[in-house]
Amino acid sequence: MSPDLYVHLLDLACGVLLLTAVLVLWRRELAVIIRVFAVQGLALAALVAVLAAHEGSIELGAVAVGILVLRAGVLPALLRRALAATGEERRETRPLVNVASSLLAAAVLTLLGYAVSQPLVALAPSPATQAVAVGVTVVLIGFFVLVTRRRALSQLVGFLLMDNGITAVGFLTTSGVGLVVELGVSLDVLLAVLVLQILTTRMRDTFGDTDLDELRELRD
Repeated sequence: MSPDLYVHLLDLACGVLLLTAVLVLWRRELAVIIRVFAVQGLALAALVAVLAAHEGSIELGAVAVGILVLRAGVLPALLRRALAATGEERRETRPLVNVASSLLAAAVLTLLGYAVSQPLVALAPSPATQAVAVGVTVVLIGFFVLVTRRRALSQLVGFLLMDNGITAVGFLTTSGVGLVVELGVSLDVLLAVLVLQILTTRMRDTFGDTDLDELRELRD
């Protein structure tokens, strides 16, 4: 792979990664949010695949395939299954921060992500480390989603956005991690999603809602 093509493909994958994080803030329909998350999983797998092609690493290529299957296939499927179990509540109707303010916050978090990553880029300037700011920004946006959304499923997507951002930073700063390490982390995330899916379904069956603010008002 030529250096110019490597940089262009890396920038494209990182751009889609950041754009999908912003789209999660913009949209309120949970089904759309899950589809956007699946696209982000595809972008993350593409990012790792670009790094694998640049490094000529078969192991890293295998990790890219695993990320594609898990984060663009399995996890979105589990989220759609959890959404189907929630019945009629398919929108984030009352987020703590409205859409306009959320998009403004995304702009601020993007600037913060780039500012925080500059010392790291200065240590080892390269196309990969220069893209670390995108991963940091996705982590910050994921945390913002986690703390400002009311629906349990939306908060779960925020958690997964944070994990995608952390994974991207790890690959961009280390030129890839070991297959065993990535497999262990992915299995942990899959287990967490399965547990949270069960909890969301139980919340719906027991209390009739998955709005965490309303559940906090319940008393024995």
